[in-house]
Amino acid sequence: MNIAENIENLRKEIPKAVKIVAVSKTRSVDDILEAYRAGHLIFGENKAQELIYKQALLPSDIEWHFIGHLQSNKVKQIIPFVSLMQSLDSIKLLRTINKEAQLINRTIKCLLQFHIATEETKFGLDLHEAETLIQEMRNEGMENVNIRGVMGMATYTDDQGVIRSEFQTLRSYFSILKKDFFADDTEFSELSFGMSGDYLLAVQEGSTMIRIGTAIFGERN
Repeated sequence: MNIAENIENLRKEIPKAVKIVAVSKTRSVDDILEAYRAGHLIFGENKAQELIYKQALLPSDIEWHFIGHLQSNKVKQIIPFVSLMQSLDSIKLLRTINKEAQLINRTIKCLLQFHIATEETKFGLDLHEAETLIQEMRNEGMENVNIRGVMGMATYTDDQGVIRSEFQTLRSYFSILKKDFFADDTEFSELSFGMSGDYLLAVQEGSTMIRIGTAIFGERN
């Protein structure tokens, strides 16, 4: 399994503007270094403890994205170095991120995570909850969080029609929020959806950021 080759092949398949987040959860530090030496800088982790461990051992110019459900009590540990929080899914988490970021004078970029899949197990907001969250953020004057777009995970299925429909739902949520809250904000621009099994479909449907594990690192042991 040649990680550098896999990254190169992915790059050839997708538009230049689409960002690839290499999902490095459960992968070794050596695997991540192999991708890093091939010029890849964006990595995604979904467990705070694993991220803290790896971040300390790896080059400081890596851009770390947190892509999993984050408990409020773990926020403080990753706030000093996380580059993008892709899984903002509650007002409680928003307040905690803002408070901890304020203490160290950082502004944290976040994506609103939506529940678009049919499975009940996935976390995420619905449209009304997202609108309420943005309103609360503005009412409370939270200046240490910068919402950059939306994120979602499609149903785990081979049915391309279902996946496409869920991606379109997420894109429609993005458009509504853009129009109603971020019309003049050029930084509200990210649509993070698509993984190893459906990234080509995601790119067709307007994804600006795909989260790829298996197609870069191979099957998990």
